[in-house]
Amino acid sequence: MQQEALPHTGTPVPFVARVTLRNYRSIEQCDVRLRPLTLLVGRNGAGKSNFLDALRFVTDALQHSLQQAFNSRGGIAAVRRKSTGHPRNFAMRFELALAAGQTAVYRFAVAARRLGGFVVRREEAVIKELGGDVLASYHIVRTGKGEDLKTTFSATVSPAPAPQSDRLYLPIISGFPAFRELYDGLTAMGFYNLNPEKMRELQTPEHGELLVRDGRNLPSVIARLQQDEPAALERIEAYLAVIVPGVRKVERIAHGGYETLQFSQEVKGAAHPWTFEALSMSDGTLRALGILIAVAQLLGRKRPVRLVGIEEAETALHPAAAGALVDALREAAVHTQVIATSHSPEILDRLNIEADTLLVVRASGNRTVLAPVDRGSLESLRHHLSTAGDLLRMDQLEPDANDALRQEHLRWNQLDLPVLDVPGTDEDEDEDEDDA
Repeated sequence: MQQEALPHTGTPVPFVARVTLRNYRSIEQCDVRLRPLTLLVGRNGAGKSNFLDALRFVTDALQHSLQQAFNSRGGIAAVRRKSTGHPRNFAMRFELALAAGQTAVYRFAVAARRLGGFVVRREEAVIKELGGDVLASYHIVRTGKGEDLKTTFSATVSPAPAPQSDRLYLPIISGFPAFRELYDGLTAMGFYNLNPEKMRELQTPEHGELLVRDGRNLPSVIARLQQDEPAALERIEAYLAVIVPGVRKVERIAHGGYETLQFSQEVKGAAHPWTFEALSMSDGTLRALGILIAVAQLLGRKRPVRLVGIEEAETALHPAAAGALVDALREAAVHTQVIATSHSPEILDRLNIEADTLLVVRASGNRTVLAPVDRGSLESLRHHLSTAGDLLRMDQLEPDANDALRQEHLRWNQLDLPVLDVPGTDEDEDEDEDDA
C-alpha cells in the first residue's frame, strides 16, 4: 500500500505523523510532528542520530525481540538516558496513518529491573476508523516488582494470546487482521548509514528484496529492480545522472561466485561510454545511488517501505548535487516517508518551508532538544529575507523556545490515548505516575 493522499489535494500523508519519546539515549523528552519529508538539522553530537535510532529501535524490537534490540545497542543501560537519578523507564509513542483513513496510536514503556533485565511496564495500541470510532485496541499495564508483577490486560479480539513481560505484544497479536497493518507498517521502516567501503566489496548474491543498512547488497537490489521494476530503476538512473554528471547506467555484474556494480559513464573524447566497477567509483556516487535505491526500492509492492531514515544524506556529495538529491527525496516522499539528517546549507536552501518539515536539534546540557525552527527565523524564511541555508551558515537556526517548553512539560496521560489508571510502583518510582 502506498501512502494515502489527503482528500482533494493529492498531498501525501506521512506514515508516522507524530513521535513522542521519553528518556531514550540523550532525549529526555520530545514530542514532534513529522511530514512526508522531514530534515533534522543540528551540530555533531546534538542527538539527531538518537532520534532516528528510536524509530529503528521499534522496527528491530518488533522484527526480532526487545532483547536483541538492546543487545545490538550495548544493552538497556546504553539505551535509556543517562542523567542524574538514572531514570529506569524509557517510553515511546507514535501516531500513524493507515489505509482507508484509519489511524493508530502505538506506545510502550520499558523499565530496567534493579537486579538486571527489563520488563515491559505498559503497551497499548488503539486503531480508529475514519470517523473516529475504535476498530481495535489492547492495553497492558504491569505493576509490582521482582517476581510479584501484576498484569492488567484487555483486548478487543478473542481469544487474545497471553502477553509476556519481556516481549512486545504487537508481534503476538498481529495474527489478527485488525492489527496486521500496524505491525507490517512499523516493521517496514528502513534506516541507512551507507558505507562506501562495504559497497565496493565483492558480495555474495542474494534475493535483494531490501537494501541493508550499510548498502553492501546494492548489486542484488539493482538486479531485482532490473528484473521486476525496470521503470523505477530508470528513474533512479536519471536522478543519478543529474547528481553525478556523465553516469548513464548502473547494473549488476558477476565475478565468479560473487557480484558487484558496474557503472557506464560518458567520457569526453570517447566514442562510447566507459565502464567502471564499484571499486573505482567515488564515495559520493555510491552514497547517492544508495539513497536513491533506499527511497524507491519497493514501489508498487503490496508491502512497500513505509518510512526511510537516512544519516547525513549529503556526505561526500558536491554542493551542486544537493538540489537534485532534495528533488529526488521530495519525489520519493509522495509514496515513502523520508527523514534525513543533514549539515548542508545547500540542501536546506532547497527546502520548501511550507511543505517540508525542518526540525532543529540542539544539545542543552546533557539532553537533546528537538523543535521546529523558532518563529523569528521562520518569518525571515517566509518573507525571503534569508534562506535556511543562510541561517545554518551563520549558526542562527534555533529550536522554537515555546515549543521546546511545551515538550518539556508534556504529561503522557494528557495525550489522546485511553490509558488504564494504575499507581506508580517501586521500579518506576523515579518517574511520575503517568510517565510509564
